[in-house]
Order: sequence, then structure tokens, then C-alpha cells
Amino acid sequence: MSKSKAHLVMSSDELSERSAAARKRRAERLILVPVDFSQHSQAALIHACEMAEAIPTAIIALHVVHDPGEMPGYYSKLIKKKGAGRIQDDAAAAFGEFMERAADARPDLKLLRETDQVMVIGLPVTRILEVIDEMDPWLVVMGSQGRTRIKQMLIGSKAAQIIQLCPAPVTVVKGKNKKKK
Repeated sequence: MSKSKAHLVMSSDELSERSAAARKRRAERLILVPVDFSQHSQAALIHACEMAEAIPTAIIALHVVHDPGEMPGYYSKLIKKKGAGRIQDDAAAAFGEFMERAADARPDLKLLRETDQVMVIGLPVTRILEVIDEMDPWLVVMGSQGRTRIKQMLIGSKAAQIIQLCPAPVTVVKGKNKKKK
């Protein structure tokens, strides 16, 4: 896999162009998969690729670049190389590594290596909804940690907010938690 195929998109026109190009290459339908590089996001991406093999559908993996206040340095902790860089460069490197791990986990899914990788900058829920409005996907597939109701009320759930506000159908996938030894 190439080092990084993630494209930082800065305008609505660019989002529309990426969406149109993906649809032209594969199919008229488009599945958008917002990812945060977690195990749950990987499960969602794999699920979307399995669906796309059964129903010809283009897939775009989306990551919203942000530096969460509760986890400063989020991207630098995810990537193998060390050193200070621009946050979007670190995010692109983490995105590339995430896609490579997903492709290595399921080498039988050729579509994992062909998935378009788009990055936008902003607050995750807001930007995901803006991208959905711009790209008009057939389906949105998201990973979720599956928090309990109390934890969800206290810290919120991006997936729950997307489900409530999304104009497109949403499928939520829960990844398997690794058991601690």
C-alpha cells in the first residue's frame, strides 16, 4: 500500500469532485465511512467493504482532523514516526497506517486497498454531517464503542448524534473488544 492516499479536502467543490470520481470508478451508490482509527472504525470499514462487494458501491473513508482537548497530541501517539509536524500530516500518516492495518486484517477484501481516503478539518459531528450533505451517500457506516447509557449521557456519542441528525440511512457497527490478559 502507498504511504498515504489521504486527501485533505478544503472546499465543498472538492468534496463533490471526490464523491463524483468515486461513483464514476465503481458505482452510482456511495457508502461513507467516518473513521477515528479505532477498532470499531476498522470493523465498520470492513463491514462496508463486504457490503460493497455484494452490492456494487463506491466507498469513501472519512476522517475529521481535530485535536481533542481531552487527548492533546492524539495523532502523534498513533503514528510510528516521531517528531513534531503539522496536525494534518500526522493525521494523514495515521490514516495510512489505519488503512494498511484494515487491509492486512482482511487481505481477501480488495476494495479495502481501493477505498478513497478523505480528510476534512473541524469538529467531528458537525463536519461529518456537512460532508454527508455535500456527498449525498446512499448509506453511512460508522463504528461505535457501544457505551452504556450513563456513559453516553455523560460524555456523549458521536454515532448517536449522527444517527439523530443524518439525512441518509446509518448502519452502526460495533467492533470486538480485545480481551485484556
